[in-house]
Amino acid sequence: MNHFIAIEAFVRVAETCSFAEAARQLGVAGSIVTSRVQQLEKFVGAPLFHRNTRHVRLSELGEAYYKECAEAVAQLNSLTDQMRDLKGTPTGRLRIHMLPGYAIGHFGELLNGFMQRYGGIQLDIIVSDRVVDPIEEGFDVAFQIFPPISSLLIERRLFPVRRLFCATPEYLERHGVPVVPTDLLDHTTALYAGYPSRNRWAFTRGDESVSLELPGQVRSNSVHLLRDYAESGACIVCLPTLVASEALRSGRLLPVLTDYKLAPFSFAAVYPTTQRQAIKVKMLVDFLAERLAGEPEWDVPLLARGWVS
Repeated sequence: MNHFIAIEAFVRVAETCSFAEAARQLGVAGSIVTSRVQQLEKFVGAPLFHRNTRHVRLSELGEAYYKECAEAVAQLNSLTDQMRDLKGTPTGRLRIHMLPGYAIGHFGELLNGFMQRYGGIQLDIIVSDRVVDPIEEGFDVAFQIFPPISSLLIERRLFPVRRLFCATPEYLERHGVPVVPTDLLDHTTALYAGYPSRNRWAFTRGDESVSLELPGQVRSNSVHLLRDYAESGACIVCLPTLVASEALRSGRLLPVLTDYKLAPFSFAAVYPTTQRQAIKVKMLVDFLAERLAGEPEWDVPLLARGWVS
């Protein structure tokens, strides 16, 4: 038995809770993963998983064994990457998930810079608004505004995601400008469906706090569609500034309720603990952290006008 490949198979099954998904991520047949885990169980002399037709979960021994094995796999993969790095440009593939709000219009230039620096690395970039579990779906790193959903994930925050309610000058002339948050209930609103806070909206102004539920006559998982819909003059929309900044600076959209603040989210790199020492993941995250240090460029003119804080 090759102990390392058996341990790697065990770690993947433990993280995905699925022999089939572990096999897919490792690029081997399901029967091979099953065989490797069975060999490891025979070697340690105890079952590592409780199995039935619907679920796979770690046994008590498996839970203890997993913590050590996951760290060992991460360290060996990191060492392999370091040895490759000593020979020249780091190589290998990274599978990335990224929100469209940042991927479209912002990431392309940084991607070009990263690939010029690390041309031996291959990137598979999946762009969608879907919430993913990097472990279950085999991503090396996910860039998202959602906090990690598991203790097996690490979060590194990269920049604040500020939001503003806004509408066209024509819409506000026809329907009036909201003065307090509850005025939004009298307007047509379009809202992003994927915020972690769901339908609950919390506004603050000094010591004042206002919390309300907005129905949203239109809801979408695409902030770009919502921006375009708002620019048609149809509604008031809440947009992240990284998508709305150019329209706000040009005057196509005007901000409302700017004396009330919405809590910002954080755009973060989220990755499995087993990737903690992976050289390629570290290179990508460090590169982005370096380039994105300070206030986001799209927020600087809005901060100067006092529209966000």
